[in-house]
Amino acid sequence: MGTADDPTTGDPTEENGGESDGTDTDAGAAEGWTDGTAVPAADELLRELGFDAERSVLTRRQATVLALRERGLAQRAIADRLDTSRANVSGVEASARRNVARARETAAFAAALAAPVRVTIAPGTDLYDVPGSVYDACDAADIAVESSAPELMRVVAERGGAAVREREVRERLLVGVTSEGEVRVRRAGEHAPGGRRS
Repeated sequence: MGTADDPTTGDPTEENGGESDGTDTDAGAAEGWTDGTAVPAADELLRELGFDAERSVLTRRQATVLALRERGLAQRAIADRLDTSRANVSGVEASARRNVARARETAAFAAALAAPVRVTIAPGTDLYDVPGSVYDACDAADIAVESSAPELMRVVAERGGAAVREREVRERLLVGVTSEGEVRVRRAGEHAPGGRRS
């Protein structure tokens, strides 16, 4: 899935740690969780988490490393169980986190694309004016938003991040509302085709 300059595809040892397969059935078996309980074997852990190698953007090795890291194991401990170097585990973890970030961005874009209501908030807009614009667009689309005006402003401010400072929108934002009334906020690029705009 990567390109020529994609660091996740350039070096097979980064993803696979020099192993011919990624099953790692004994990975983490002797290490403890931070709460003192035993770590499941890697395959068992991935099954518990519902990992599907055919549908995931992560390789099995990336998923294994990320799952063990998220549960408190040090890179050195993981490296010992995968019979590889700590530097290799570090590279695999970095690749995994990049892939997760890309997957989240793709999912957010797909959600914005499918939202029946999309409202562009121009730079310089007062945050207090945002709820009215969103409510008007939702009324026109016959979609109910249960968030109050203060709640909606909070969501826009939090999800807009650095694009919102105090009461001012500093960068163009795209506020999308799903058919269920869920509000999504993105820093707006070019509008995708389709959907209702305001």
